[in-house]
Amino acid sequence: MAPTPERFAKIMRVLQKRQPTLTVLMDEVNKPHNLSAIVRTCDAVGVLEAHAVPPKGGKLAEFEGHTYEATSGSAHKWVRVNRHEDAISAVRALQDRGFQVLATHLSQRSVDYREPDYTRPTCVLLGAEKWGVSDAAAEAADANIVIPMFGMVQSLNVSVAAATILFESQRQRLAAGMYAQPQLAPGALNALAFEWAYPDLAPAYRERGEAYPALDELGQFA
Repeated sequence: MAPTPERFAKIMRVLQKRQPTLTVLMDEVNKPHNLSAIVRTCDAVGVLEAHAVPPKGGKLAEFEGHTYEATSGSAHKWVRVNRHEDAISAVRALQDRGFQVLATHLSQRSVDYREPDYTRPTCVLLGAEKWGVSDAAAEAADANIVIPMFGMVQSLNVSVAAATILFESQRQRLAAGMYAQPQLAPGALNALAFEWAYPDLAPAYRERGEAYPALDELGQFA
């Protein structure tokens, strides 16, 4: 079924503000409500795709489960989550793509989370609820960041920490005008527009190796 003109206009507005150079890496975050809350925040600030290392001894089945879908408000439909075998290889792969990786980790080289330049290609590395980011992954990261706190409890829920940092990223990028112009190349933007507008048709085109049909300004086949 074709989207309504209003629906397609919203799809285009959202895609025009997507930030392909901002992402998160969730390292063994094992609670479904935290996973889904982080992905929902990713959607809210315009993250195009996220990354995750599954918890040891298990799979991220919650990405397909009803619990995830209910908690995330269907954000998983709009933010692709790429899976990785381990945090170190994921960090290095992102660095090879030009991302600075900022690990949420307390160390001698930690800085206030507001200090880094989030207008650069940036990945925020978040650790599991109980253990946080491993020392090895934190060392592999380009920098360690912390959120200053003044209470008796010196830690935040991982999804709250993610939201705090991602909205600082959004603040800096808004100030730099990065939401004013599309960050996606036209071809990538149009391809995603088709996939979002026609989720039932897109897989068949991919399986056949065919290019997606062009769409007009109303989301109809041109």
